Amino acid sequence: MRRSPIPSAAAPAPRSTPAETRRAIWNTIRGSSGNLVEWYDVYVYTVFATYFEAQFFDQSDKNSTIYVYAIFAVTFVTRPIGSWFFGRFADRRGRRAALTVSVSLMAACSLVIALVPGRSSIGVAAPVILILSRLVQGFATGGEYGTSATYMSEAATRERRGFFSSFQYVTLVGGHVLAQFTLLIILTVLPTEQVYEFGWRIAFAIGALAAVVVFWLRRTMDESLSPEQLEAVRSGRDGGAGSVRELLTHYWRPLLLCFMITLGGTVAFYTYSVNAPAIVKAAYGSQALAATWINLAGLIFLMLLQPIGGLISDRVGRRPLLLWFGIGGLFYTYVLITYLPETRTPWASFLLVAVGYVILTGYTSINALVKSELFPAHIRALGVGVGYALANSMFGGTAPLVYQALKARDQVPLFIAYVTVCIAVSLAVYVFFLKNKAETHLDREQGAAFG
Repeated sequence: MRRSPIPSAAAPAPRSTPAETRRAIWNTIRGSSGNLVEWYDVYVYTVFATYFEAQFFDQSDKNSTIYVYAIFAVTFVTRPIGSWFFGRFADRRGRRAALTVSVSLMAACSLVIALVPGRSSIGVAAPVILILSRLVQGFATGGEYGTSATYMSEAATRERRGFFSSFQYVTLVGGHVLAQFTLLIILTVLPTEQVYEFGWRIAFAIGALAAVVVFWLRRTMDESLSPEQLEAVRSGRDGGAGSVRELLTHYWRPLLLCFMITLGGTVAFYTYSVNAPAIVKAAYGSQALAATWINLAGLIFLMLLQPIGGLISDRVGRRPLLLWFGIGGLFYTYVLITYLPETRTPWASFLLVAVGYVILTGYTSINALVKSELFPAHIRALGVGVGYALANSMFGGTAPLVYQALKARDQVPLFIAYVTVCIAVSLAVYVFFLKNKAETHLDREQGAAFG
């Protein structure tokens, strides 16, 4: 079904009523809670990698650490597939249904990882099961990002889209915080030897059990697609909804733009929020608790920055924040990766990480909304999901592996150059292809965000 252009919004719509704001708050809570659990399940892997590595790989193999991070990277292969499947599902069946299925898949795989016997018991089957479980989790995560970004943007009030949609990254980072906090508690309660033996399994089991609550919450949240849109799909009148052909034929430009916006941001995100904590952990060696506290404090700081970034964007527009990230990341990546491994003072380590997170917030707080604004409702979840997943799989998810591989060869400067170039590419897009406070598809559907 070929669509005629949607007419531009006329005069700015009146401000949202208290009832609309309350509904947006509750839908944001219910939608983001699932996001929290899903991303906890993603990050609990990297946080506990050091402790379960010996359960799946031969410790005498000097490449075992690279294997662990390679499994983290390989899960990004299935993200584009998940983004296609769940994007189409969400655009045709509704956002709520897609989000409920994705969190269920993620939880089931976490339970499998928590229960699978180690290499000493079942041999090579142990790492095979681990890889398969993570591949399915990558599939679920691919669907989670695009659909949750879409839902959070659509469920927000017009004049607070930046603020409400920022909670996608509040909970995305919150998942990492929760994983770090879980590690802290387990290290406090159990001797280190028991953490290596079985303590890490508790962390994966927590993610599986939390999904039971989230499953109920997501079933009770409002659907952001209108009944008319869903009925048009069911009756066959809207054959273009969630269609890859529709996306590639009529919306390839916003898809490419979505990819380029994501490229530098996703590389920076994984460098600053995954590599940096790993660097801190390695720098402090046996002082595992000190390293965990530094990482936990840094990630909490990053989490709290997201609504601030969203609120700022509701006043000044989205583009200034992206420019802040691009210019800052262009210069700061060298500082972070060069000096963080040499720092042994907790406050100095925290400060280095915190400055990076202030810069990163320019991207993370609003990127979901910026990408959601590129597409109309009938193709939004698919477009956002595929654009993000392709960039994330090719560049972001591989960043921890690339860093570990280059570090093993004493070629860390090459990694710094790689991250800097990726950020520079996205910065060029922010400068030349984005307009500040320009009318978007969400404005046409729901009213103007800026008066």
